[in-house]
Amino acid sequence: MAIVPNPHGTTGLLGWIDDRFPLTKIWRDHVSEYYAPKNFNFWYFFGSLAMLVLANQLITGIFLTMHYKPSALEAFGSVEYIMRDVPWGWLIRYMHSTGASAFFVVVYLHMFRGLLYGSYRKPRELVWIFGMMIFLALMAEAFMGYVLPWGNMSYWGAQVIISLFGAIPGIGPDLVQWIRGDYLISDATLNRFFALHVIAVPLVLVGLVVAHLMALHEVGSNNPDGVDIKKNKDENGIPKDGIPFHPYYTVKDIMGVVGFAILFCSVLFFAPEMGGYFLEKPNFTPANPLVTPPHIAPVWYFTPFYSVLRAITYPLFGIDAKFWGVIGMGASVVIIAFLPWLDRSPVKSIRYKGPIFKAALAIFVVAFVVLGYMGFEPATPVNTRIAQVASVIYFAFFLLMPWYTKIDKTKPVPERVTMDH
Repeated sequence: MAIVPNPHGTTGLLGWIDDRFPLTKIWRDHVSEYYAPKNFNFWYFFGSLAMLVLANQLITGIFLTMHYKPSALEAFGSVEYIMRDVPWGWLIRYMHSTGASAFFVVVYLHMFRGLLYGSYRKPRELVWIFGMMIFLALMAEAFMGYVLPWGNMSYWGAQVIISLFGAIPGIGPDLVQWIRGDYLISDATLNRFFALHVIAVPLVLVGLVVAHLMALHEVGSNNPDGVDIKKNKDENGIPKDGIPFHPYYTVKDIMGVVGFAILFCSVLFFAPEMGGYFLEKPNFTPANPLVTPPHIAPVWYFTPFYSVLRAITYPLFGIDAKFWGVIGMGASVVIIAFLPWLDRSPVKSIRYKGPIFKAALAIFVVAFVVLGYMGFEPATPVNTRIAQVASVIYFAFFLLMPWYTKIDKTKPVPERVTMDH
């Protein structure tokens, strides 16, 4: 019987594996022979950094579950045990808590890069949709993880957020009870949040990351010029403006990892609580249903959307303002997924877009930061008015985009990528 030679030309153990599993093919298709644009800048660090932080969260989370007890009576004490008695437990816990904030920093910058260079435009709509699904899963994962330490802010934060679902007409009260698993925030709530945080949502998150990368590698990466490098290929079918991801961008990403690690470790060892923004002071006391914190606010990465919720104070169509606040908060997240169809500009990159889009993006960033800050502040009349104005600007950026991107004056886009920016 004739022996079919290995199509990859590999021998030994690797050849034996390649005969049974496409290891070399995967490496070539997605790393060594995946051609990326040669003009990537520092904004393209954040995709690989998101993968790094995800790995950090998964690994440190595994070690934390070895000592954590998902019980309303023992949860807070088990976290204190990890911090005080488990060898290096304080480091693992702080790596996980700091990693949660780092994850959102990296993801927000990754999304902002997409806004800058039009990474959501055709043919990358599905890449963007998968990215938004990752963002939603990440928000769910972060919220449930925030409840697990069972500190006083965790308890009351869960009480406030879960009670929002009660504003839904008809099914609201039953939905709240179903989410809690009880008539109040209790042991049942903590147990189901632990199961979802440790098993269900991470599986979904990893699956979405794989789908995100597969969709990206199918259509190819965008670049700061917004030029499709697949349109200019040599006689071998290789993009003229592309270079292999490995070794060029693996080495470049290592530089990004080193810079990120310096910043991450600076926070980790010198300011892991970040003045109460990463770990709130009320969360260092056990959950107490009888003692409400003076000011209940979510973690910083939720505050922009929480501000939108609080900014809606007027009932509409006979329905309570709380319901419309929930709708507004949900819409402020979901509307980002529609960017591929809202942007009508003939060019992708901000380099070639006109002054209207640049001004709109700058104002949007300011409004987003203001919303984030207002989420920490008490809901006074003045703060509420500021949040309302910022919320209007936030939604106007998206809803008016089909109009202002169409009338904006743009510059001609080069045929090939440029290296002079």
